[in-house]
Amino acid sequence: MDDPTQMNSLPLLVKNLLGVELSPVQEESFRVYARELLIWNERINLTAIREPADIIRKHFLDSLTCTFAWREMEPPASLIDIGTGAGFPGIPLKILMPGLRLTLVESIGKKADFCRHIVDTLLLENVEVITARAEEIGAQDTHREMYDAATARAVAQLNILAEYLLPLVRVGGFAIAQKGTTAPAESQQANRAITILGGVIRPLIPVTLPRVEEARYLVVMKKIKPTPAAYPRRVGIPSRKPL
Repeated sequence: MDDPTQMNSLPLLVKNLLGVELSPVQEESFRVYARELLIWNERINLTAIREPADIIRKHFLDSLTCTFAWREMEPPASLIDIGTGAGFPGIPLKILMPGLRLTLVESIGKKADFCRHIVDTLLLENVEVITARAEEIGAQDTHREMYDAATARAVAQLNILAEYLLPLVRVGGFAIAQKGTTAPAESQQANRAITILGGVIRPLIPVTLPRVEEARYLVVMKKIKPTPAAYPRRVGIPSRKPL
């Protein structure tokens, strides 16, 4: 990122929003991440957000607000991010929490390649990038009910998203969907699906980002019992025939 004044605002924004101070290493990691995102975005369509200030607020800060979900519980030691795209929210969370064991799942090969590039460039440890669909991962013993937390941002309607996320979470863990203004309505509509999949929905967590007018919410689904073996269904079925 050519304009250093843009990234210089990130530490204060993070401190004000999260009450956390970034280390110099973390600051540099976000700086490099933003720079590489802009470079790669000229070749492949990683994100429609191209202004440095918007990358800071709508990608980095927005990703880090997932930490609101575990303010009153133990932070996750392991997290899987479904439909991660250019690495959101998973990679910013990893930068903030270096000890986190992270798995990034992205079905589009070029986007997954970018995530691998960032992981290698930032020397992030204990991060796996998988090019696959969520339904495939959720059916594999190496991933099914193996994570403390699962996240997704702008991937699908909540009743579909629940079928992608909850099979990956251990009992006692939680899934987080980052949603916009439709969150309250989607939460009501998805309640049956979440129950079938072994979860229970918690009160919505409103999120306010500086200089961002759009309403944002974290939808947190607590895993209270194992997901039935029939879920997730085969690739494409959850979106065609939502629970």
